[in-house]
Amino acid sequence: MSGVERLRILVVAPERHALRQPHAGGLEAVVWNRVRWLRRQGHAVFLCAADGSDFLGAHPELRLPSPRWNRPEDASDSLSPRGHEQRMGEAFHRVRHLLATGMLPVDVVDNHSLHPDPILWSRDLGLPVVTTLHTPPLPGMVEASQRLSGREPHRFLAVSQFTARAWSQAGVDSFVFANGVDADQWRLGPGGRDWVWFGRIVPEKAPHLAIRAALRAGAHLRIAGRIGDVTYFTREIEPLLGGGIDYLGPMSLPALSAVIGASAVALVTPVWDEPFGLVAAETLMTGTPVAAFDSGGIGEVLAGMPATAVVPAGDVGALARAAAGLAGLSRWGLPRGRIRDAAAARYSLELRHREIERVLSVAASGSGVPALASADVVGTAVGA
Repeated sequence: MSGVERLRILVVAPERHALRQPHAGGLEAVVWNRVRWLRRQGHAVFLCAADGSDFLGAHPELRLPSPRWNRPEDASDSLSPRGHEQRMGEAFHRVRHLLATGMLPVDVVDNHSLHPDPILWSRDLGLPVVTTLHTPPLPGMVEASQRLSGREPHRFLAVSQFTARAWSQAGVDSFVFANGVDADQWRLGPGGRDWVWFGRIVPEKAPHLAIRAALRAGAHLRIAGRIGDVTYFTREIEPLLGGGIDYLGPMSLPALSAVIGASAVALVTPVWDEPFGLVAAETLMTGTPVAAFDSGGIGEVLAGMPATAVVPAGDVGALARAAAGLAGLSRWGLPRGRIRDAAAARYSLELRHREIERVLSVAASGSGVPALASADVVGTAVGA
């Protein structure tokens, strides 16, 4: 147990996917690791998450409904089926009742939900709430934040300066708190000759552009991840498979780490305002170089890191040239340990979690949120 007093923490997860391996995305991985670490530190952690998640306890009210799709091809990471929003509202009403009646006594809420309701618990129940902003501004969450008077025990954190600025422009001020990577799970790898792309297979992540870059450079590319948009995969990815382009499917973390660590270079190809870009930090932890599009917070994640290249978003030719150059470095004995050391110094999960433990402790005490360490990564207030 750390020097921080033992807390009763309600962690509210992003509600669309269950928190379990293989993770549906980086957001789910971040929260899964948070719960695991806080419990190891001796805190009483209750999880409110999609049914089927790890770490769920005895309270059925904390089990949230997942989207129910009539056809697999209709499944989407961005849309909801008919009636789902109503079911979610009813589920959060049950959680609110559990908290209001004292049947679930907690000291602080660690909120990662993309639903507006948990934001208002600080106003309606007087509960300290720390909400982390993992996405571009969402209208419902912005509207909920505008219903706060500013006197509630509530604090917003954002995963990058880029994300904090976007929310500030929408009227929500926050402190910057970068995501972390577990060095014990993302291990140093030996490198290799193949290129790799991993993440959610959806249009905004644009793995089809990674394929085009690899084809242009004559490189073999391995793709790993969950198909989040079946239509997109069928139309844009499947026809390009074969001939050195391989789809590995969703993978457990140890297997995925081994694949990334045995690659010459990883391609990161968002064509939307990427809030953070956890795959870039995870890749560096394995010692593998990264070539990426300059979208959203990606440039922040890679700024000053060795063996990285950031090119204009959507420029397949520039991506192919940058990746080929980095892959060439790998063949000449790139110091992969130095890449990992730099990633660990900035994105160590242990550092990130000790900081958030302190934030939650101070929030629970009612004395505000402390200054955070490592100002180049965390602790900068945007708009506040």
